[in-house]
Amino acid sequence: MTGRERLPVVFAPAADARLSSWIARMAPFYAMTVPEFLAELGFLGCDVFDLEWRLSEGEGALIGARTGVSAEAVQAMTFGELIPEARVMIRRNRHHCPQCPAAVQSKSAALPWVFRCTVHGANLEDVTGGSLSDLLGAGQLAAMEAHAKAGAAILDAWAHDACQQGFGPVEMLALLTVRHRRASPPSAREQPRMSQQTRRDYHEFLTTPIIRQALTVVVPEYDAVAPVLAKPVRPGLHSLAQGSLLQAFALAVGIGRIAETPVDQTISVLLKSDADGQGQVRDALRSWPLSLRRRISARLWRAQRDERERQVAQKPTRRRQSHEYRRVQSHECRSRIS
Repeated sequence: MTGRERLPVVFAPAADARLSSWIARMAPFYAMTVPEFLAELGFLGCDVFDLEWRLSEGEGALIGARTGVSAEAVQAMTFGELIPEARVMIRRNRHHCPQCPAAVQSKSAALPWVFRCTVHGANLEDVTGGSLSDLLGAGQLAAMEAHAKAGAAILDAWAHDACQQGFGPVEMLALLTVRHRRASPPSAREQPRMSQQTRRDYHEFLTTPIIRQALTVVVPEYDAVAPVLAKPVRPGLHSLAQGSLLQAFALAVGIGRIAETPVDQTISVLLKSDADGQGQVRDALRSWPLSLRRRISARLWRAQRDERERQVAQKPTRRRQSHEYRRVQSHECRSRIS
């Protein structure tokens, strides 16, 4: 082959295929590595993942001329329509559909807020083969699905630069990933059942401080099933860029719930925050619209009052000591000797 001839055999791009997957399928057919195949296409020294992020019009036309695939179809396999902040979330190997061929990596599965295959409708699995139904249970997953879809829609609109400015997933993630309490070792509820000897053997684990984030308040289902050492997520957008399948799903659910009731969700976080955490939560809310922050402040003091009254009502009534003088003082009663 020469650099100008059209390739004799070209695989038709699969539905929802990404550019890197399509090229990786054709390179072995020509007994080449991916870099060698790219050099044959005219992209010497280029990285295939860089091409699917930032493929220019001329580069798309060059690939189309060598493969016979239209430039529009080549561009459709890239992530060029996403804003730069969203492109950093695309990972080389993220989630996969169990019904898709192993050699085909779908474009939508590379997005951290997509949890079902757009071709087969099956739930995506992580690199270990675990699914959300295995982690959460089918019933729990179904109960959280509505908020997850709402959060995914908000993230998708933001990634395509169609999200409402001023209050979007970036501002919501700032709240979800903020530390609302000081780091503390695993509680008794978080610790697995173990013998005294096992506790001594795992003393370092049981005393390791764990970062406490508002995500566990907004999505308590995640707090109940996530491994204790893997509960913390990275701050901001990095939480979606580098998080696991379970973490990405929990963040999408959290975004959906905050979008539905932003004031209630924020107040619930503030009520469960300690003194230092409340300051950090307020710092995270500085990027929120002023009207929302005023509504939160107006309702917060009432919620704090109601919470104090509830805690007082739950405490057992203490027996009050009488301040009346006794008619017979204790020193006047002598002890009898048997």
